[in-house]
Amino acid sequence: MSLNSVKVFLRQHAADIEIVEFDVCTATVASAADTLEVPQGQIAKSLSLRLGDEVIILVVRGDARLDNRKYKQHFGVKARMLDASDVESETGHPIGGVCPFGLIRPLRVFCDVSLRDFPVVFPAGGAPNSAVSIEPDRMAALTGAQWVDVVQ
Repeated sequence: MSLNSVKVFLRQHAADIEIVEFDVCTATVASAADTLEVPQGQIAKSLSLRLGDEVIILVVRGDARLDNRKYKQHFGVKARMLDASDVESETGHPIGGVCPFGLIRPLRVFCDVSLRDFPVVFPAGGAPNSAVSIEPDRMAALTGAQWVDVVQ
């Protein structure tokens, strides 16, 4: 269902963008980068985080790590990842397929400026064997994302 919700989202908002499905799992940054034959940084990693009572999606370059100081300075709280058991029920996407498109309900999306190091990035497409090729600024525009600087 998650893959389908991303397909519907893209058909409605960006009909020129297609989801690529693979015969292998691309659920990790390393496996996605190997399959797509791109640097790990070019994978757009979508993190599901709790911000008080709210769930947010934070998209960062694949080889980046959250900078706890920057995160707390921007959001006012320490970063708290969703429990693995809550990811799909909160986002509509399984672990390894989480992306900012076709979410089960509206969630605030944030894109880290590190994504702009690449002309094109590859977020998952709603399934752990899928990806989308998209320009970082277009991804942010399609999802209503706010740009932040919260990685090392």
